[in-house]
Amino acid sequence: MLAAVSRVLAGAAQKPASRVLVASRNFANDATFEIKKCDLHRLEEGPPVTTVLTREDGLKYYRMMQTVRRMELKADQLYKQKIIRGFCHLCDGQEACCVGLEAGINPTDHLITAYRAHGFTFTRGLPVRAILAELTGRRGGCAKGKGGSMHMYAKNFYGGNGIVGAQVPLGAGIALACKYNGKDEVCLTLYGDGAANQGQIFEAYNMAALWKLPCIFICENNRYGMGTSVERAAASTDYYKRGDFIPGLRVDGMDILCVREATKFAAAYCRSGKGPILMELQTYRYHGHSMSDPGVSYRTREEIQEVRSKSDPIMLLKDRMVNSDLASVEELKEIDVEVRKEIEDAAQFATADPEPPLEELGYHIYSSEPPFEVRGANQWIKFKSVS
Repeated sequence: MLAAVSRVLAGAAQKPASRVLVASRNFANDATFEIKKCDLHRLEEGPPVTTVLTREDGLKYYRMMQTVRRMELKADQLYKQKIIRGFCHLCDGQEACCVGLEAGINPTDHLITAYRAHGFTFTRGLPVRAILAELTGRRGGCAKGKGGSMHMYAKNFYGGNGIVGAQVPLGAGIALACKYNGKDEVCLTLYGDGAANQGQIFEAYNMAALWKLPCIFICENNRYGMGTSVERAAASTDYYKRGDFIPGLRVDGMDILCVREATKFAAAYCRSGKGPILMELQTYRYHGHSMSDPGVSYRTREEIQEVRSKSDPIMLLKDRMVNSDLASVEELKEIDVEVRKEIEDAAQFATADPEPPLEELGYHIYSSEPPFEVRGANQWIKFKSVS
């Protein structure tokens, strides 16, 4: 009996004090928050201005946003070490967009975006190690090391597309497939403020409205298209009104709860058979446009710091949860430590995993075809293609 008691006491002594405190404290199960009212276009009413956040969801959102943030910072580090090469566009600062959008739809719904895609790849269900291994061009990457930063895919996630604006007509096509197959599904079609002036986007608007497709067109407005501010690039910066005959709403893209509620509203609108809807998410990226852009030649360091100090999406959620007794600072710090370890482990895998061999260069062209030969750089070089 004494031995059993001593084992229990020893086990308790080994646990960090913070963990014991967190385990013994009673937290609220949920809390109600006021959120910013969305600006509306051709809509009688919009998303609610209050929402309930459960403790479980809050902790999940916090962990996901921290994972995306840490993953992007690790990608930045690996790029500067020349382990990641080529194009690389980071989304730190925009975590409320990818996590909030996912929180407002079903796993069976569809999503397609441009080349700032790492966060969406994670929220659509892929592990960090598969994303970082893809960035380093390794066999364990989500596209077998052949896609890199701009071409990642998962179930019901169609990339990662490198051509500016070209994913928008594809998204309308995915929405057409949803309607054609009679499925109660929607497609989230994302593009940036820089791509918003592309002609093909307006063609997609027209077709989606004409055929009443369940497509949510989403403009991630991070205020700069590469190095050009929206004021210098667009005659009208009201991107949520750009659909003209398509209803739209402008959303605080730095508030995960605002994004979640707006997405639920937009998805319900599409599922009801009313056709497409347009969302503008007002957000901000901390890094430059890509790794070749320091990000401070067209905006000041003070501007970036002001957004970080006043509107950071992770900080906003953390403050809400702590102030409403949904979580403690110590508990969230524990999550931070766990996330950092997960990212470090994933980075170790991404640097140790082998690169795909040259003979697999022609593999995976088709998903289910018998093997065939692919011509290489000249007619004497042949590669075998295996699905």
